[in-house]
Amino acid sequence: MVFFARVVEMKSFTAAAAKLGVSKSVVSARVAALEDRLGVRLLERTTRKLALTPDGSSLYGQCATLVSTADEAAATLAGTGDQPRGLLRVNAPVVFAEKYLAEPMAAYLERYPEVRLEVTLSDKFIDLVDEGIDVAVRIASRLEGAGLVARKVASDRTALVASPSYLARRGTPRAPDDLVGHDCLVYSLLKVSQEWRFRAPGRGAKELTVPIEARFKTQSGAVLRRAAVAGMGLAVLPVFMIAEDLAADRLRPVVASFLPTPLGIYAAYPQGRRVSGKTRAFVDLLAAHFRAPPWRS
Repeated sequence: MVFFARVVEMKSFTAAAAKLGVSKSVVSARVAALEDRLGVRLLERTTRKLALTPDGSSLYGQCATLVSTADEAAATLAGTGDQPRGLLRVNAPVVFAEKYLAEPMAAYLERYPEVRLEVTLSDKFIDLVDEGIDVAVRIASRLEGAGLVARKVASDRTALVASPSYLARRGTPRAPDDLVGHDCLVYSLLKVSQEWRFRAPGRGAKELTVPIEARFKTQSGAVLRRAAVAGMGLAVLPVFMIAEDLAADRLRPVVASFLPTPLGIYAAYPQGRRVSGKTRAFVDLLAAHFRAPPWRS
């Protein structure tokens, strides 16, 4: 499994052999023996390309965790356990990663030259242990999930918005009652995707929950934002995603009584295992980088 994981990480039998200090034929024989034992093909080999099969991809997530844990244990015994090194596997939401993670990741790699980064993107909350993820960036009003340790690195909020073209065509809603008949765009991964919250008029400012009927649903935040910009309807989106659209008047806030949901941006990692130096350093760097969130500047 170690040999297999190294081949995947290095994307080459030759590079993996050099990393492991053995010949290429030994690495090839070990991986072939693993495939024979499991009765599945793990890698598709051609003269130009090395690719994981679905079975190989499933196994690699677990092997990478096993190898990382062994590396950290050995480093600890050698007195270097807190020095960031090795492979750090990160998972993050698609839009947030595309817009805001390149800079801190570049700084991380520059500061710690013995670390390698592997980043996967998903808007769904995946199981970190099953997927072999060291640290995940998660965005939620309240982070739930057993077996996780989470550190809040930034704050945000939601906004109810629509494009100028949609508002010109359908009219601008001023109050919750005005939403009747409007096209509502919904992020279907939210548990409360079928209702929006508003502040009731008068003293006491009680909360008013308004059920909505979605004209369009999607599990992708990027697609939801594009649909709103394209004039398809009203949408609730996090400010980090639409700050540039608001500044450029591609989207406008509507219904002043809308109650934004406070959002936390967290760095989360599995509970119950020793926190490696590479994970701790990455989380610390994220916290420092987002101390002044760029979407508020």
